[in-house]
Amino acid sequence: MTENVLPSIRGAWNPEKVFRDAGGAGKASALPVGRGLYDAIDISGHRNNTAVSAATETTAGEFNVWRNSFAAEYLPAGGSLVHVDDVPFRFPPVCEGPDNIRCSGQFIRVPEGRYDWIHVLAASERRTEDTVELSFADGSVDAEALRVSDFWAAPAWFGETKAFESLVMHYPHHVQRGIPAVMWAQRVPVTRRTGLTGILLPRNVAVHVFALTLQRTET
Repeated sequence: MTENVLPSIRGAWNPEKVFRDAGGAGKASALPVGRGLYDAIDISGHRNNTAVSAATETTAGEFNVWRNSFAAEYLPAGGSLVHVDDVPFRFPPVCEGPDNIRCSGQFIRVPEGRYDWIHVLAASERRTEDTVELSFADGSVDAEALRVSDFWAAPAWFGETKAFESLVMHYPHHVQRGIPAVMWAQRVPVTRRTGLTGILLPRNVAVHVFALTLQRTET
């Protein structure tokens, strides 16, 4: 079940405040998502790509080599709290510059804790299978699979949940109707029973990460 924003009700939705990490990329920081077992991770210091554009500024998009982009009017408001399959994500800024991490080996520090899952809001320029490396407080490092289906009107090859869908595709100089673009909710297991401290993203620029949420181990 996905909370989404449709153009007809966008103005009635009351998005929450955008939270940013003033400490930059080197600081472990979580964003408020309410009570529970979830920590939304602040990735603002790592964003390096613009994948969402307004219909009046389609030249801003740079998701892939053709500079396609998602249509902002079909997506949640920037900085809003959204839920996909009951998992909270803090949606990135929209039409304000970089809105995602184009993966090139970025290391993301996280608040140390025991977690069961890393939930990822992502899109891929093609169907992609790669790995993330998980770092732990005891010095251990585990490699886990990150699999993301194609953003280009494709099925969920790896069983992900379709989080959001732009019903049109933006090109630099026009809006292409009839070609949707999909953002997926995927998850990565954390199997080691010790404190997670960081996540090393793959060196694969086809993979784009829009939000990360950690699910804590139940006690």
